[in-house]
Amino acid sequence: MNPEVLVSVRDLHVSFGAVEAVRGLSFDVRKGEVLAVVGESGAGKSLTARALLGMPPRQASVTGSIQMGPYELAGAPRSVHAALWGRQLALVPQDALSALSPVHRIADQLAAAVRSVDGVSRKEARARAVAALEEVGIPADRTRAYPHEFSGGMRQRAVIAMAMLHSPALVIADEPTTAQDPETQRRLLDLLTHRTEATGTTLVLITHDLPMVRDHADRVLVMYAGRLAEEGPVEEVFTRPRAPYTAGLLASAPRQGRGGLRDHPQRTRRHRLPSIPGTPPNPTNLPPGCAFAPRCPLADATRCATAHPEPETHNNRTVACHHWRKLPANSAELFLESV
Repeated sequence: MNPEVLVSVRDLHVSFGAVEAVRGLSFDVRKGEVLAVVGESGAGKSLTARALLGMPPRQASVTGSIQMGPYELAGAPRSVHAALWGRQLALVPQDALSALSPVHRIADQLAAAVRSVDGVSRKEARARAVAALEEVGIPADRTRAYPHEFSGGMRQRAVIAMAMLHSPALVIADEPTTAQDPETQRRLLDLLTHRTEATGTTLVLITHDLPMVRDHADRVLVMYAGRLAEEGPVEEVFTRPRAPYTAGLLASAPRQGRGGLRDHPQRTRRHRLPSIPGTPPNPTNLPPGCAFAPRCPLADATRCATAHPEPETHNNRTVACHHWRKLPANSAELFLESV
């Protein structure tokens, strides 16, 4: 495996019986980067994250390869993942209130996590827990509070502190700022990316917030119906998307964020935003051929309707589209008909 690659995912499938929710996904996570995984609901983003973490739904089958150093994680026993938790793998969940115990104080929960990995004394574990909470902006005199006594933003700070306790090699943040106001979202992502950068931790950010991706990520992986649609450096993908689906996402993104998409060349001066017509397909009834074909302005009735495009890599960009070479520079215009 390339020494610059922390995790190599190849031909990943996550299935529920005959239904494939993630279908042949391949990508690399490079050491020290922020990789954003984006797409509409049902794209398979969170299932991919849970497969990486060894936490797929109980009824799911995971096949393919997830290689992290000497460890093969796809289909590995839970004991393999448990041995990596803390020092190698960590999660910043979407709902901190559900992730934290309601009957234990915040500092006590972090101290228990320290002791479970390092086996230190209670006193030392508590001191390290308080220090970790202070690093994310929670004062020492608040660390004895219970989760319900914190605001939503403070609870997210607490789970960020917990994830970073041992400076793990990889942190996966699954929609970590959901239900927060825009300013709190910005502060939390600034905090998370600052902490991971300071420790050399790699971050995989699962999100649907494109301005957030523009501000905080190095590379972006766009998913649609369980497959890769496009992957590459954020600035290149946002400036000149190659997949029609990516172009539609960028065209329909709201004008928000610090820098965000406000001055993006794909923007339009119309008062209403373009939108992708139709809705994402049901994984139990996927169309033949390219799953995006029924919504795609470039789709034809031959290749697109009968054969799914295989990902093609050129330089540092990967795209899965039969007609990506035909996508115009002003690709947002393709979706203006739906306004």
